[in-house]
Amino acid sequence: MPWPRIISGIVAIAVALVMILLGGWYFTLGFGVLIFLGQLEIFALVKAKGILPAAKITLVVSQLLLITAHLSPPLADALLPLSGTFICFYLLFQPQVATIADVAASILGLFYGGYLPGFWVRLRDLGDTATTLPLGGFWPATWPPALDSLPYGLVVTLLAFACIWASDIGAYIAGKMIGRTPLSNISPKKTVEGAVFGMLGSMVVALIGSHWLQWPLWPATGAALGLMVGTSSLLGDLTESLMKRDAGVKDSGALIPGHGGILDRTDSYVFTGALVYFFVTLLLPLLSAS
Repeated sequence: MPWPRIISGIVAIAVALVMILLGGWYFTLGFGVLIFLGQLEIFALVKAKGILPAAKITLVVSQLLLITAHLSPPLADALLPLSGTFICFYLLFQPQVATIADVAASILGLFYGGYLPGFWVRLRDLGDTATTLPLGGFWPATWPPALDSLPYGLVVTLLAFACIWASDIGAYIAGKMIGRTPLSNISPKKTVEGAVFGMLGSMVVALIGSHWLQWPLWPATGAALGLMVGTSSLLGDLTESLMKRDAGVKDSGALIPGHGGILDRTDSYVFTGALVYFFVTLLLPLLSAS
């Protein structure tokens, strides 16, 4: 693996860990930057196809959705259809008559690039929002911090990220060593063997986490979480590959040395945040009550 790719990967992980640890507005605003850059790449891809989305207004309302997700998640859910309506209204009154593709690309940018990533903010905000810094930030009083003293949202977010990392590492190593069977024409380098070992890696990490957190029926819930994260991260990767393939580009951008654009490094996270959030807030309470 080239050194620029290794170094930029280490830096990205370090930045992600600091953002997750701080939480509060630090995490929200940091994610806002990622969402903004990711949406710019999405709109660049669709513009390469001759599509003209409502890029500027979508960028603005997506930031409002993210801020609202931190302040009041139910309100963010209510704002989503209003945002889509406003975007369509905006497109209707442009000098050039909008097409179905223009509307669809705008809503894609809003939902895929703005609304779904906002669930990571909701996940980080779960539980006791312990604050030791201004702007709702958290920093452990002692190092190394006692694991049982960390906010629940911080622990669950770290667990979800660790599952994605384990999935990526497992898929990469297995794909290089034993990968023989192509997984999909969308991404020819991906193999069935890599996908299987990626999901196994995610499941191992999730099982460790569910046991430590003492979730109800922890072997089953841990395995389910790991399988879900492994699957959703793979589908996120393939979805972005599909968009790049259709746009005729190799990478979504060139911002990160050795990795390409923001989307190339965050595609595995797009669907995962919402699934983990509802897994923790809906499924686990049902199992605890039964």
